[in-house]
Amino acid sequence: MADAKKKSKSSLMAQAEARANKIVNDREKAKKSGKSGAKKPNRAVKYFKDLKSEIKKVTWPSWKKVLNNTAIVLVGMCISGVAVWAIDSVLTALLKLATG
Repeated sequence: MADAKKKSKSSLMAQAEARANKIVNDREKAKKSGKSGAKKPNRAVKYFKDLKSEIKKVTWPSWKKVLNNTAIVLVGMCISGVAVWAIDSVLTALLKLATG
């Protein structure tokens, strides 16, 4: 498993290095031919390419962990709801006593 991660990381590094070399070569060719520079990529295209590469880096939780965290949140919400209801009931009863 660790070897697969190392291979994928080295593969990603090789791809990044190849892209960087291509950019440098394109710029050198553009300078030699007298052009102002290589064509800039569309901002939207660049955004989605960057988004895709960042999503690949995310460590997604297991389904069991998602269910566990969901249960914890639901229990916490129920406890908070009961606490707010209890405070509201007490304050309403005190207000009724005070007003008569």
